[in-house]
Amino acid sequence: MASPFVGLEVDEELRPLPRLFDFDLDRALSSVLALEAHIPGDALSAKTLGDHRLGNAVVVSEEGLLLTIGYLITEAEEVILTAVDGRRIDAHVLGVDQATGFGLLHALDPLDLPALRIGDSRRIRRHDAVVSAGGGGRDHASVGHLLAREPFAGYWEYYLDEALFVEPAHPHWSGAALIGASGELVGIGSLRMEQRGEDGAASALNMFVPAELLPPILDDLARGRPGHQPRPWLGIFSQEVQSHVVVLEVSPGSPAARAELRRGDVIHKIGGERINDLGSLYKRLWALGPPGVSVPLTLQRGREVFDMEIRSADRTPLLRKRRLN
Repeated sequence: MASPFVGLEVDEELRPLPRLFDFDLDRALSSVLALEAHIPGDALSAKTLGDHRLGNAVVVSEEGLLLTIGYLITEAEEVILTAVDGRRIDAHVLGVDQATGFGLLHALDPLDLPALRIGDSRRIRRHDAVVSAGGGGRDHASVGHLLAREPFAGYWEYYLDEALFVEPAHPHWSGAALIGASGELVGIGSLRMEQRGEDGAASALNMFVPAELLPPILDDLARGRPGHQPRPWLGIFSQEVQSHVVVLEVSPGSPAARAELRRGDVIHKIGGERINDLGSLYKRLWALGPPGVSVPLTLQRGREVFDMEIRSADRTPLLRKRRLN
């Protein structure tokens, strides 16, 4: 396969063996394609995500719809897919859902590939075997297991009530397929993370977005409509430090930038309610109302503690609109 991931193959001892599965492994893996996305250098997301992004996409309908992780294709001008047989196929971005993190594509030429059935990750038990698959067939697939299902809060104003954590980590996890015991798609790869064992040694794992979040929003995304109502957005990148939420950076042109929030500011309260972690920050923010709602904050800057209000926004209009290829 003429893959952009040559040199990033999975270690041979981790690759799945067809005889160990009750479904056609190679057929299922053929539904995962490599993805290359090209983004204008002056796009809002180019600073943090780059203007050339590599990942994977998964065929989810015989009509040529493919599911990926949204950050790969946000503001993309060009998306090229590479199938296991080396074919290169242009694709059009249909939509990105900010709530789940999913991105949906439509192939501009016939794929002639099977679609993976959308499964339900809630049926997978802890330590059940799963296959993490990037584009490129068996050489780019690994056998692992579900380590945990837990809430996840991302520093970029993103939260999932349940995310899937799988080990070992896949070398090119972005948009990778998580395949369950019956050959169904149960998750889409989002992040590489690390955990420390009792002995202090670090090991890598991946976070996957559960696939069952797709069916309720699939029709809307396929028609170019948002899968969820937009949420109020501040434009902050934050982290948790000793039960405090600390601002790391603000997005240029965002409400936080206009309000002159700074790196190192500590967010103590929203609307008088104490904030101890990213999850409580986001849930309280989103509960205030739609984009445009005023957000009352209690901040600490150095030794000074003060109150301020920021008028939130919808981030979507700030992103480059997709074009027809």
